[in-house]
Amino acid sequence: MKRKDDQPRRAGAWVARSQGAFNILGGAWPLLHMRSFEAVFGPKTDRWLVRTVAGLLVGVGWSQVRAARTPEGVRHARRIGLATASTLLAIDLVYVPLGRVRPTYLLDAAAEAAWIRAWRSSS
Repeated sequence: MKRKDDQPRRAGAWVARSQGAFNILGGAWPLLHMRSFEAVFGPKTDRWLVRTVAGLLVGVGWSQVRAARTPEGVRHARRIGLATASTLLAIDLVYVPLGRVRPTYLLDAAAEAAWIRAWRSSS
């Protein structure tokens, strides 16, 4: 029999797995095909930095997917998920208006805001 208090944990586990997959795919993209990544988000002068952030996103995503298995893990996935989404959202919202990155980064900003909302709704 399912308990009612399992629902928030199950919702959190779903968000952890979903955001984790999103971060893995988003991080893997420039690692696997920089040319198509730059076609969407603009040319990069410091590709090493793009690859560094991409690798970190893959690691964060993998941690979120793995953490979704236990209640303690979901809490951990929530913390790193909110931190990651908040950081990326802030960068998008600061550097698009300054003209440092393309407006297509606002698509990422919308996604990051949605992850923050999903985490807040899941608890």
